[in-house]
Amino acid sequence: MDEISQLLRMARLEATLDKRCLLAGSTEMDVAAGPPRDIPFHVLLEGECDLEVAGGLHHLTAGDVVIIPSGGRHRIITAGSGTTRSIAERPGATFALTTSTAGGEPVIDLFCGHYTIGAGAGAILFGSLPTPTHVSLFRSEDGRAELLRLSESMRAEADRDGAGSAAIMSAFCTVLIAMVLRTSTAPGAHGRIWTAVADHQLTAIIQEVLARPGDRWTLERLSARMSMSRATFIRRFQAATGMTFGQFVTRARLMTAADLLAGSDLAVAGVAAEVGYRSESAFTRAFRSETGQTPARFRRAHQDSLLPVARA
Repeated sequence: MDEISQLLRMARLEATLDKRCLLAGSTEMDVAAGPPRDIPFHVLLEGECDLEVAGGLHHLTAGDVVIIPSGGRHRIITAGSGTTRSIAERPGATFALTTSTAGGEPVIDLFCGHYTIGAGAGAILFGSLPTPTHVSLFRSEDGRAELLRLSESMRAEADRDGAGSAAIMSAFCTVLIAMVLRTSTAPGAHGRIWTAVADHQLTAIIQEVLARPGDRWTLERLSARMSMSRATFIRRFQAATGMTFGQFVTRARLMTAADLLAGSDLAVAGVAAEVGYRSESAFTRAFRSETGQTPARFRRAHQDSLLPVARA
């Protein structure tokens, strides 16, 4: 399995399309913060607008996908003169249709939804992404044709909005996150996305660590392999990924550990050894620091969530 597919599987990700927004000019749409493990996303299929989030303003054009890993409150703004319009929502069979009040022709076609992620690997993965994660797929080397086909399919299914639409749109939205995670940060992206760095040597190392997190990954070994000094490797890795190599290895190990705790019968000590920790106590400290739970509590919570519901 390739690394992007592996990460999404470990994240236990579920995609939901909440609404389609056909907004006129001079419209402001506020989006409230959701539950802790709900990650909002927007995909702009047509037009231009601004996204206000975390104290910054980000301009979006057709083909842009934005994910907000922090899950915080944000606002969509369309340009125009005159009185600012608010929004009205009309429920549909599977998602809402949002339009501007006081009439006006739509200037954007925007799909809004959220990803629900697991408390372990999912939280670690999305916590390592910038807020917002903004990728311009139309300007990526291989994204334009793919997104054009996907956008046509999304629009057609949105117009249908009938039996099976929720499942189909969920699948389309899962395709979107996979496209984002494999799209290089240059050009058109804001922030670093470590899952798709442009440096091919570093990409190979990232893939190897994700495949074998329990190996002994040392800076000396990897810098020698890349024929550079230790200091140069440190600078190059951090510039490309936005994190230190040590931080990356820790996250890779803990994502795999969360997956093993949730899906295997290995004892906590066995999981610790499998992902490269020499002691269970060191593993427990690292896991609790990253997830807020001990490995044992995380496993119990996950197992409780899988218990069958009693039927009357």
